[in-house]
Amino acid sequence: MAFVLPCRAIKIIDPVDGAILNKNDGKQDIGGLEIVVRGVAPYKSRVTVNDVKAETRREGCASYDVFECRISLRERENHVTAKSMVGNDVTTDSIMVIWDRNSIKRYRFSTDDNILFLKDLSINASKYKSIFENDYMAFWREMHEKYGARIHFNIYYQTSGFNLSQMPDKYKSEWEENSEWMRLTFHALQDEPPNPYVNASYQEMLHDYDMVTREIMRFAGRSLLSPFTTVHWADASLDACKALRNSGIKGLVGAFFIDPDVGRPFTSYYLGDERTKYLNSRDYWKDTRTDILFIKHDLVINKIDPNDIAPTLDYIASNPHRSDLMEVIIHEQYFRPELSLYEPDVKERVITTLEWLTMNDYKPVFYEEGFIGSPE
Repeated sequence: MAFVLPCRAIKIIDPVDGAILNKNDGKQDIGGLEIVVRGVAPYKSRVTVNDVKAETRREGCASYDVFECRISLRERENHVTAKSMVGNDVTTDSIMVIWDRNSIKRYRFSTDDNILFLKDLSINASKYKSIFENDYMAFWREMHEKYGARIHFNIYYQTSGFNLSQMPDKYKSEWEENSEWMRLTFHALQDEPPNPYVNASYQEMLHDYDMVTREIMRFAGRSLLSPFTTVHWADASLDACKALRNSGIKGLVGAFFIDPDVGRPFTSYYLGDERTKYLNSRDYWKDTRTDILFIKHDLVINKIDPNDIAPTLDYIASNPHRSDLMEVIIHEQYFRPELSLYEPDVKERVITTLEWLTMNDYKPVFYEEGFIGSPE
């Protein structure tokens, strides 16, 4: 490790502030989760972590020591403080980490860019007696009945010739009757332009979020809402994300990777390189500054060859830091034969994904139930 440290400084390197840890990150028993805390400290200093003596050593010609210390996490939220003592000089560094005590193998199935099926339900309101007379919704009910799938729909406010204010409330009781396996949440104002919130103000995001959410409550009911969502392109300014958090959104989903073409974070909201890279290798993380949870997409079904779905999920599941929580997603446009994005095998892709999840004992969840979908 190569670090530039201020004089007499100590720094915790692993875990990071806001890390969410589970049984795959240490030794867990009924009393707690034992983890190893690592960091750097001034040369020849005495180091403790939460008052437990740490082991220190110098690496090569470095002007600092590295330290390791085993501690146990016993609460949902745990403060970890490392202390360095050189003579009478004492310095500290503190982080907060979260223990996902009852983490289980679970998945959430979300769909993005939804608006056209709602337009169809509106146009055919005088003919349809049920939301499941729409082919798209009928397919998702079939997936629920066959696999127990629970589907989270992220929706737009408007598209050509339609907006949510035109959606009738005649189906409201049916939405509510099926709320055990369905969610509707804000995605964006509309499909174009891309990355609509990358530079959005607090008020701009609040305006669009409120428009969508108000209409969902009117035509479907409050029980269909969720405090987790995916913003269109999973990109939004810090102020825009604060607007969502202050409106009740607890968590945001994204892909979290560095775009090799432009060399910057992509589908990573306001996060910089360091946290984007971290989330690319983990299931989740919490920004303790904004109180926002971030969850990583594992599979964008419409972007992968159908033959690669199972091997890709096998590979992800082999990583203990990404094995417990699977976030899989597909977009509505790929179901629409009249659109250029249509994929004739889109339903088979979904089925292949759900069969893998079911055969590998992943439980369908919504993140607001328990702690990010795991039991409390």
